[in-house]
Amino acid sequence: MSRRCELTGKGVLTGNNVSHAQNRTRRRFLPNLHQVSLQSDALDQIVRMRVTSSALRTVEKKGGLDSYLRGADDDCLSIKARRLKRRIIKAGTVAQG
Repeated sequence: MSRRCELTGKGVLTGNNVSHAQNRTRRRFLPNLHQVSLQSDALDQIVRMRVTSSALRTVEKKGGLDSYLRGADDDCLSIKARRLKRRIIKAGTVAQG
């Protein structure tokens, strides 16, 4: 399983540990990932995803998973999130029409 957020696409970054003597050794900056259950109102079901803490805050700010995914760019979403986005949009159009 990759260390990548399913909603924002944030992944592992690399850099250097720099000591007081300016010795540089390579290191990895890992994203703050959590396995969470998010409620989809349009589909009326719970979806388990692996997301970062910052993505969770953004989902809450946008008003839920459905509204976040409707406005999200497909390039940063995982395949699972893209499929979920299509299902949410389809369920929304059926409910309106």
